[in-house]
Amino acid sequence: MMLESVKVIIVTIAAFLLAMGISAPVLRIIRKLNIKKQIRTSESAPIFSKLHKNKEGTPTMGGIIVWATVLIMAGLFAVLHVFFDSFWGYLSFLNRSETFLPLAALILAAGIGLIDDLLGVLHIGPHGGGLSVRHKIAVYLFISLIGAWWFAVKLQWNTLYIPFVGYYHVGWWYIPIFIFIVFASAFSANETDGLDGLLGGVSLFAFGALSVIAFSRGMYDLSAMTGAISGALLAFLWNNIYPAKFFMGDTGSMSLGITLGVVTMLTNSVFFLPFFGVILVVESLSVLIQVFSKKVFKKKVFLSAPIHHHFEALGWPESQVTMRFWIISIVSTGLGLVLYFLSTIYLR
Repeated sequence: MMLESVKVIIVTIAAFLLAMGISAPVLRIIRKLNIKKQIRTSESAPIFSKLHKNKEGTPTMGGIIVWATVLIMAGLFAVLHVFFDSFWGYLSFLNRSETFLPLAALILAAGIGLIDDLLGVLHIGPHGGGLSVRHKIAVYLFISLIGAWWFAVKLQWNTLYIPFVGYYHVGWWYIPIFIFIVFASAFSANETDGLDGLLGGVSLFAFGALSVIAFSRGMYDLSAMTGAISGALLAFLWNNIYPAKFFMGDTGSMSLGITLGVVTMLTNSVFFLPFFGVILVVESLSVLIQVFSKKVFKKKVFLSAPIHHHFEALGWPESQVTMRFWIISIVSTGLGLVLYFLSTIYLR
């Protein structure tokens, strides 16, 4: 286990260094191609448009740095293992049962998010902002359906781990549960990605926690992969914290959200995800509450939704909102890990 923990640490640090190394070239390419953020103007969200108008023109699609780092490392270590000694096999985290599915989800979601970002840059779509909410929801459902089918039919997964109770057989209910978790994490990540450094930081804590859980379950390659995502996110935040040099874009938020849901199902930690992604939950709930209230009662609950825009509208500086949400996320993630390990001890 000591060697495996060293592996996870090495992979995480290597991902950070690689992501830092490719950040500047990626940023130069993005600027050269004139890939810039377009702020949608909408009569239904005047506060958002006013608060973020100054962000228009900022380079976007910086999320490429995160998923490209993970894919480069996965491929590089695997190739080096074939041609050189076993050390590279030791660092490789390609594993059919542990990392093939989340890597596939990462690639698929990143590709679709990339297309969405390019549509936005080209002013294609509703208000010239890429895919509509309806289309994004369809994408989330499509990917979650594929994942649910694979887990339930190919892998024959049909149990959930319930804290302090144990493993519970849910049968065919596993499919809708899987769809809900992946869809919810993807939707929530998209809604959270609205302030400099917010989604990057929240995702960093969530993937870090899942890396710990994967390691405790003996899923060392998955732990290394989530460690690589964490290391890449840390490097991404170097340039994304306020004032951001570039934004994550949908290629980042979509890939992170969907991968987060898939890894949660792989580690059987569904009931701990609300702790690890507490900000994701709050952000998405604020949107649903706002939409419901406007449709039914014809009035708004928040000045602007998601809720981070509400606090901005109250006069909180953007960096203050992000830092306070980070603090909440850190405390909640720590509480989730404590409950997880207490549960495992209780069930021994």
